[in-house]
Amino acid sequence: MNDILRIAVPNKGALADPAAEMLREAGYRQRSDGARDLVLRDPENNVEFFFLRPRDIAVYVGAGTLDVGITGRDMLLDSGAPVRELLPLGFARSTFRFAATPGTADDLKGFDGLRVATSYSGLLRTYLAERGIDAEVIKLDGAVETAVQLGVADVIADVVETGTTLRQAGLEIVGDPILISEAVLITRQDGQPAPGAEQLLRRLQGVLVARRYVMMDYDIRAERVEEASALTPGLESPTVSPLHREGWVAVRAMVPRDQAQRVMDELWEIGARAILVTDILACRI
Repeated sequence: MNDILRIAVPNKGALADPAAEMLREAGYRQRSDGARDLVLRDPENNVEFFFLRPRDIAVYVGAGTLDVGITGRDMLLDSGAPVRELLPLGFARSTFRFAATPGTADDLKGFDGLRVATSYSGLLRTYLAERGIDAEVIKLDGAVETAVQLGVADVIADVVETGTTLRQAGLEIVGDPILISEAVLITRQDGQPAPGAEQLLRRLQGVLVARRYVMMDYDIRAERVEEASALTPGLESPTVSPLHREGWVAVRAMVPRDQAQRVMDELWEIGARAILVTDILACRI
């Protein structure tokens, strides 16, 4: 029997549900709703899932205890663990930024000698050191928006979505983003990928492509195929098949999901008919 691939997945938080959904789409067994299993075996795919705190996943993978894992890029960098990204997964996107009361500092250079509060002290210390900024990093667990108001810090570094919470705390964004984060698939920094990891990677890549594209089918007169193909080039080239009706062909191609409506309009204008769009459940490219 082949070695079992040990996969770390988030047990809660914003990463948990999207990670489980992506793994289901990739053909892997996942916990049923409400289940709290810490370990789940998927013998059909020869994998074992370990449900862990997202912040701990990089540590387990870096130590070699588990083979691969899904966590946030921010938590990966904050951990300092010897791991590397295999694949960005396209969900749980966030921006990590500085914020302070108006007039505190105009840019990063103004942080010298100030106190910066954050939940990501490892990531922040590295970022400041690489840029020669001598600021005191204060580690806090949980929300940090009130740190300035309570006198604990002069500046905060935190995940920013709309900025509403910052404004309510009397803060404004300062400087450029520290990090653009999202969920990522990770493995150890050194050594060969574990058995089964390549298959997992291919499956997740297939899910990402299936989410970005739709399949488009339509009929068009043969003399206009070149025009139509320019609108729907597909990944390699469109599939063109003759129809029973003389002078007409059927065309099939993958089209970016966010462009599908525009492409349908343009195909209609050049004479395409019976234009159909369907979801792609899985693929390999």
